[in-house]
Amino acid sequence: MSKIKIFAMGGLNDLGKNMYVVEVDKDIFVFDAGLKYADDKMLGVDYIIPNFDYLKDNVNRIKGIFITHGHELQMGAVADILSEIPNLKIYGTAFTLDILKEELKLEGISTDNLIELKPHVKVNFGENSIFPISLTHSVPDAVGYVLYTNDGAIFYTGNFAFDPTMMGPYKTDIGKLAYVGKQGVLCLLSESVYAEKKGYTSPQHRCTEAFREIISKTDKRILFNIFESQLYRIQELFDVLENTDRRVVIMGKTLETLIQSCLEKGYLKFDKNKIGTIRDVNVDNVIVIISDEREKPFSNIKRIIRGTDKFIKINKEDTVVFATQVYDGMEKTAADTYDSLAKLGCNIKILSTKNYLSLHASQEDLMLMIDLMRPKYYYPVIGEYRHQVNNAEVAKKVGMKEENILLKLNGEVVTFENGNLVETDEKIKIDDILIDGKTVGDIGEAVIKDREALSDNGIVVVTATLDKATKKVLAGPEILTRGFIYVKDNIDIIKEAEKISLEVISEYTKENYVDYSKVKNGIRDKVGKYLYDQTECKPMILLVIQEV
Repeated sequence: MSKIKIFAMGGLNDLGKNMYVVEVDKDIFVFDAGLKYADDKMLGVDYIIPNFDYLKDNVNRIKGIFITHGHELQMGAVADILSEIPNLKIYGTAFTLDILKEELKLEGISTDNLIELKPHVKVNFGENSIFPISLTHSVPDAVGYVLYTNDGAIFYTGNFAFDPTMMGPYKTDIGKLAYVGKQGVLCLLSESVYAEKKGYTSPQHRCTEAFREIISKTDKRILFNIFESQLYRIQELFDVLENTDRRVVIMGKTLETLIQSCLEKGYLKFDKNKIGTIRDVNVDNVIVIISDEREKPFSNIKRIIRGTDKFIKINKEDTVVFATQVYDGMEKTAADTYDSLAKLGCNIKILSTKNYLSLHASQEDLMLMIDLMRPKYYYPVIGEYRHQVNNAEVAKKVGMKEENILLKLNGEVVTFENGNLVETDEKIKIDDILIDGKTVGDIGEAVIKDREALSDNGIVVVTATLDKATKKVLAGPEILTRGFIYVKDNIDIIKEAEKISLEVISEYTKENYVDYSKVKNGIRDKVGKYLYDQTECKPMILLVIQEV
C-alpha cells in the first residue's frame, strides 16, 4: 500500500501553466509543464511559467515529466526547466517530441533526454508504471496518462474531446479507456475549460464548411491567421483547398518547417505541388497561412498590418481570417488588431469561439470520460476556478459523491493513504516566473510595478554636479523628463522643481560631507509632492549626483 500526494504547480484557477505532480511514496511523476501567455497588463513580459523550485529541490526523486501533447500550455516551460535541470527526462509521443525538439534546438538546449513513448505501451518505473492512451485533440498523438500504483490507477486526461470521425493520430481509443476503468481508477484528473458548455464539443469544433464558404465568396487573396499548434484546423483548410486551383504560401520558417515535416510523416495530407514559395505571396488568388510566434499571439499579423513585413502588404481586396481562439487576457490586443485591419479597408472574418469550439471536453464529453473511468475520486484540473466548479457539477450528475470531488488551488496537496483520502492542510509553495527575454526569472512583480508606473506617469531625472572637495553645487540641479509633461509648456513647474531640489541638496550638505540617502529621499518626497499638487501625476523620480 502507498502514500500518494497530488498537487498542481500551475493550471488550477488558471488558463495555462499546466503542471501536475503525483508523488507515489518516494517517486515523483510530473504531468505537463506549460506556459501561460502574458496578458495586456504584463508590460514587456513574454510569457509566464510555474516556479519549479520544488523540482530542483527533489530532482533525484523525479522519474520524468510526461507531456500530453504539443501545445505551449502543456509543454511551453520545458525549455526553461531543462536550462536549469538539464538531466531531467522528458517523455512524450513522436509528434509532441518533434515539436519540442525544434524549440529546444532554437534555445541551444540538448535533446538527449527526450524519450519517445508509444500509445498503449506500458513503461515500468519500479512498482509503478505509466500507460499512455490515445485521445482526440487538435494536434496529432495527444495522449492521457495512466499512472498505475498499488492502490489503483491515477489518470490525467490533458485536453480531449470525443469525435468518432477523427481517425489515425487523432483517434481516441475508447476500448483502452474502458479497460483501465474496469481495473479500478483511484483518481481521475480531467480538464475543465469547457465544463460550462452543454452537449458534446463535436461537431461544433469543425470549420470545414466555414472555410469553404469564405473561400468560395472571393477569388482574391486570403490570409488565414492560425496557431501552428492547431494542426487539425490546418488540415481542414487543406481539405477545402484540395479541390480548388488555389496555391498556398506558408509565412514563416518555423511554420513552413512544421507543415513540411507533417506532410512527410503523414500527420497532414495535401498535394505538395499546391504549396508555393514566398514569391507567390502577391498572386491574386493565393491562400496565405500566417502563424503566431510562440509567446506572442498576433505578433506576425501585426507586423504585416504595420507595413514592416518585407514580403507582404495588406490591400483592400484582401480577406483576413482569424481561425483560432483568443486567449484570456488577449482580448484587447485582438480588438486592436481587428480595428487596425478595418482601417486598412480589407475584409475581416473572425470565427466565433461560440460557434467554432476548440477541442476541449464539454459536459457530455466529461460525463462519458467519467463513465468510462468510474473513478473513486474526481479532481477537476485545467481551467479557471469557475470551470473547475462547473466540472464538479457535471461529475455530480453522473453519480459522483460530493465528498469525493476534489476542488483545489495550485499548491494544495491531496493525500491518499492505502487508497483512501486523508484530510491535510499541507501546501506546496508555488509562484509564477515572469519571462522577459531569454533569462529564467529575470523579472518580478517589482519590475512590473515599475513599468506600470512608467507607462502611467513617466519619469523625472534630477541631475546635479558637486565639487568633490567643497561639496558645493557646480551645476544643476537640472530636471529631465520623459513621458511626464511637455516641458516647453510647463517651464515654471520644472524651474520650481529644480529650486526645491537645490534646497534639499543644500539642507543635507555639510562641509566636506553629503548625506546622499537623505538627499535622495528628500527630493523624492518634496519634489514628488510638488509635482503631484501641480499635475496629479506621480512620475518615477531618479536622482543622479556626481562629484568632480
